[in-house]
Amino acid sequence: MFRWFTAGESHGQGLMIILEGVPAGLTISEDYIGVQLARRQRGYGRGGRMLIEQDRAHIMSGVRHGLTLGSPIGITLENKDWVNWQEAMSVAPVENMSQEGRNRRVTRIRPGHADLPGAMKYGFEDVRNVLERASARETAARVAAGAVAIRLLEEFGVALHSHVVSIGGVWAKPVEPINWESVEESPVRCADPEAASRMVAAIDAAKEAGDTVGGTVEVIAENVPIGLGTHIQWDRKLDGRIAQALMSINAVKAVSIGPGWEVVDLRGSQVHDVIQPVSDPDHPWQRLTNRAGGTEGGMSDGMPIVARFAIKPIATLRNPLPSVDLDTGEAVQAHFERSDVCQAPPAGVIGEAMVALVLADAFLEKFGGDSLPETRRNFEGYMKTVGPRKLYQ
Repeated sequence: MFRWFTAGESHGQGLMIILEGVPAGLTISEDYIGVQLARRQRGYGRGGRMLIEQDRAHIMSGVRHGLTLGSPIGITLENKDWVNWQEAMSVAPVENMSQEGRNRRVTRIRPGHADLPGAMKYGFEDVRNVLERASARETAARVAAGAVAIRLLEEFGVALHSHVVSIGGVWAKPVEPINWESVEESPVRCADPEAASRMVAAIDAAKEAGDTVGGTVEVIAENVPIGLGTHIQWDRKLDGRIAQALMSINAVKAVSIGPGWEVVDLRGSQVHDVIQPVSDPDHPWQRLTNRAGGTEGGMSDGMPIVARFAIKPIATLRNPLPSVDLDTGEAVQAHFERSDVCQAPPAGVIGEAMVALVLADAFLEKFGGDSLPETRRNFEGYMKTVGPRKLYQ
């Protein structure tokens, strides 16, 4: 069983990650994880927190001499900003704590954030008890966990990428093929340079107005073997698992596999991907299109998995919206705390991590193995069978 958990608050001492079920013998390092963490911290529209944190993963357990042991992998990420929040976020009780600055109790509720439902659900009188864990800072832990999953999938030829499709109403034109190096160099991670310039301008305009903007991001997983996931039960369908994982990212409000809403007005003959006659025994079941987004019936179909998600404008505004006070219910301006203007560029990196974690889970569900060589044998044996029944069995 492959599973993972995170712990930690935005301004606490740090974040913790535990991964269980990673096969023994996989090479992994803090430097490798650090590459993914650095990608998450880049992107136009980020806030001042990125100037403070320089995320560095510290592997605590589950790895020896650069190889996984098959035991749980423990990773920590230090919050460098903790030095400024030691009293406000102290684990131990603090007597006579002042109500000034960071220590002040938060009661001004932000529309669009977890503040109100979280305070009601857990009975809190201080919204900070909610916003610290609901913060997108937690996604750094997901990226660290996802880096391990990406590393595992690399062993079997699976590669993940992401790019920004829209920001603030500015949409990129389709680019084929996508130059992934150019995407990494783009300030907004967009494959269309002209649209990228207009996206930057949209972010600047929102920042000047004390506002925020959202966007659309696409994650692509290439070389995913056919048959991950299953049609057997609703909760094991691969597309459903990917959708849930992406929807769990902070501020995500919509997910589609492939074109999604774009196909609902078309006829079936315009939507489904025609299967080509098998001419290459090493690459059976080819298609000219990928409108299904790489899944059929809850399983991977051998084509690239393409998942899009929409991230709403961030709820923390420099020019706050009207709201109410948690104590009195009277009108106030919503709470403001240091925040980004746009999260779409780093959201792609987070999306890659979440898709990788789902695929790693489905991959090990299908092929198993307590060690990497065992998993590889199972994978290679299976791949020899995925062709026309009378020719490949």
